[in-house]
Amino acid sequence: MGAMQDSAGTRTAAAIGPCAGIPADRMAFIRQVLDRVGDKWSMLIIAVLEDGPLRYTDLQRQIPGISQRMLTHTLRQLQEDGLITRAAYAEVPPRVEYDLAPLSRGLHEIVMRLIGWAADHHDEIRTNRAQAGTAASSRP
Repeated sequence: MGAMQDSAGTRTAAAIGPCAGIPADRMAFIRQVLDRVGDKWSMLIIAVLEDGPLRYTDLQRQIPGISQRMLTHTLRQLQEDGLITRAAYAEVPPRVEYDLAPLSRGLHEIVMRLIGWAADHHDEIRTNRAQAGTAASSRP
């Protein structure tokens, strides 16, 4: 089943559901954006920048488990998409700060809700995973 058409004759991604209003030719790009902003490191960076600009080392300190390589890569991608800004100051030693761009303000609220949901349901999800693991290991 391929793309559908809306009342104006525009090819849409789906006939019903959340993708129904999206033109088919935009769907691949939208999936890329969702993949980028839905990435765990992107979400954590956006959450950490809530209170204002931070230096690279401060970001790394506030996001446990992120490697230098992944932090650099994710910052670069978020900057390319216009979700964060990078400001370099000509000081000795040089100072670079990252901050949320205006585009990411609405996204920040969504990210914070997702992180809160994950934290609120941590115990329940951990229990479900343990039970699923027990059931999987007892199958013939």
